[in-house]
Amino acid sequence: MPLTYDVRLYSIEVRRDRPKPYRLRWVVGQRKHSKSYQLKAQADGRRSELMAAVRRGEQFDEEKGLPTSELRALQGSITWYAHTRAYIDRKWAAAPAKSRKNYADALATITPALVKSAAGKPDAALLRRALYGWAYNRNRWNEEPPEDVAQALRWLEKNSLPVSALEDAATVRLALDALGLKIDGKPAAPRTARRKRACLSDVLGLAVEERYFTMPVNPLTTVKWVAPKSAEEVDPQSVANPRQARSLLQGVREQGPRGEHLEAFFGCLYYAAMRPAEATALRDSQCHLPETGWGALTLREGAVRAGRNWTDDGSAHEMRHLKARAVKDSRPVPIPPHFVRLLRQHIATYGVAPDGRLFRTSRGGLLQETGYGEVWARARKEVLTAREHGSLLARRPYDLRHAGVSFWLSSGVEPMECARRAGHTIAVLFRVYAKVLAQTQQRANDRIDAALREWNEPE
Repeated sequence: MPLTYDVRLYSIEVRRDRPKPYRLRWVVGQRKHSKSYQLKAQADGRRSELMAAVRRGEQFDEEKGLPTSELRALQGSITWYAHTRAYIDRKWAAAPAKSRKNYADALATITPALVKSAAGKPDAALLRRALYGWAYNRNRWNEEPPEDVAQALRWLEKNSLPVSALEDAATVRLALDALGLKIDGKPAAPRTARRKRACLSDVLGLAVEERYFTMPVNPLTTVKWVAPKSAEEVDPQSVANPRQARSLLQGVREQGPRGEHLEAFFGCLYYAAMRPAEATALRDSQCHLPETGWGALTLREGAVRAGRNWTDDGSAHEMRHLKARAVKDSRPVPIPPHFVRLLRQHIATYGVAPDGRLFRTSRGGLLQETGYGEVWARARKEVLTAREHGSLLARRPYDLRHAGVSFWLSSGVEPMECARRAGHTIAVLFRVYAKVLAQTQQRANDRIDAALREWNEPE
């Protein structure tokens, strides 16, 4: 129920035939409330308290009939630590395993800063281990933690600030300052700080919902915080051109059986601009591979590695729907004829796993980042010049995806279609590929200049 200023208090009603004859009645919004007392002085005193809250301009809760100051007093015993545990409990079931890790990471950074005293405070590494590994991992709540971890958590339970303390801007800044630093005191990466701030906002939003604050406003919105500058744009120096991409794929293929098996995997990242998790989960039923002409891959899910401690079934990977898409949504991506032939050859040579996956380890498991990362690093070293190898050029396998999207854009494919194939919103495409788009814009300007000169237009 919402908070409201619409409060009406009535005179004390006397009912002589009742054990508590003096009844106080009041209405909050559309909701009626009443409470009976044995003595008239008690009823008068309570009426005076409610009237004083009205005069102070406090809002009342329609459901409970109480002013916000009393709601806050009732919830004053709720600590930040207890509230964040309740937050984890609420979010856990519906959250992807990777998101669970991110929640734990953010809260393990913020919570040690929101304490009443530093006396007896465990060292930062122990607090981090206790919070990230135990307090904020619901999979381990039924396990008995090591004694040092248990002691650290008991200290936090005793010294954690009440949630209501975060109505003070100075306390909110303690949390913001903490999320901007790594455990060694060095500045956190901008994207990490932004991610943790989003979690803080969500936790405070739940506190607003639970009426832990006197005002129905997220305290984070009242504090000015300048987000760290984040380099989201793709650096053109990291983008391989088609010749370099072909050479790198050949370098993968020339590494023996392991490389030969992974050539088509890396081809998915470049020719279809797939995320590694999407390529890892690719099944033969998703592939339309005609004998001639263009084919298509219909992407439906990704195999995201989160770690065994964070998944429901204890496996290291979790199959998730496409990023930023609804469950069961799909994304068809056309692929050129030469890549169709490569995938057909891959399936003919290696077959597929029992579940239809095209790519797998020697034991049939899901591909690991460390495994294909080693192959990619070796291909870069063998194919690129010393100067190129020391640069950002295709440093990560993910850079093949950037190279694929950049090639589409530079080839004149409409940005909207590029965004659709890559699984981006158009806003993300323009933000991430801004520098690439700037280059294509200049080429477009040059073409327009040439056309104008043909018509003798003045420059």
